Amino acid sequence: MLAIGSDHAAFEYKQEIKAWLDEKGIAYKEFGAFGTERTDYPTYGEKVAKAVASGECEKGLLFCGSGVGISITANKVKGIRAVVCSEPYSAQLSRLHNDTNVLALGSRVVGIELAKMIIEIWLATPFEGGRHGERVNMMSRLEETGSCG
Repeated sequence: MLAIGSDHAAFEYKQEIKAWLDEKGIAYKEFGAFGTERTDYPTYGEKVAKAVASGECEKGLLFCGSGVGISITANKVKGIRAVVCSEPYSAQLSRLHNDTNVLALGSRVVGIELAKMIIEIWLATPFEGGRHGERVNMMSRLEETGSCG
C-alpha cells in the first residue's frame, strides 16, 4: 500500500493522482491535506514518511508546489530515502540504485500526465542491489552513526 500526502498547493493535483491510482487498482492511504485551505507541507511530509518508515505503508507519494520542501522533510525521518523527480529517468534510477521509498513531485513543475508516467515507472522499478546495496547501507550507517564508514 502507498502512503500519499500533499499540502494545499498540490491538493487538486493529488486528487487527480488518487483517481488514476483508483483506476489502476493501486491501494493507498491518504494522509492529507484534505482541502485547499493553506497548510504546511512539513506536516504531510512527516506523516507519509513515518507511515513508510514504520512499515505501515510500503512506499510513499508526496506532492507540494515544487516537490522540494516536502521531500526534504520526508528525508528527515530515519529510514526514508525520498527523491524529488521531474522526469521518468531519474525516478527509475532512484529505485534501481538508491532504493528510494518516497517519491515527491511538484504540482507547479510537473504536468499531471508526466507525473503519472513518473509514478508508474517508479513503482514498477525494483532495487538492483549489488554494489548499490552497499551504498544504500553506507547511507543507513551515516544516518545511524554519523559516518558512512
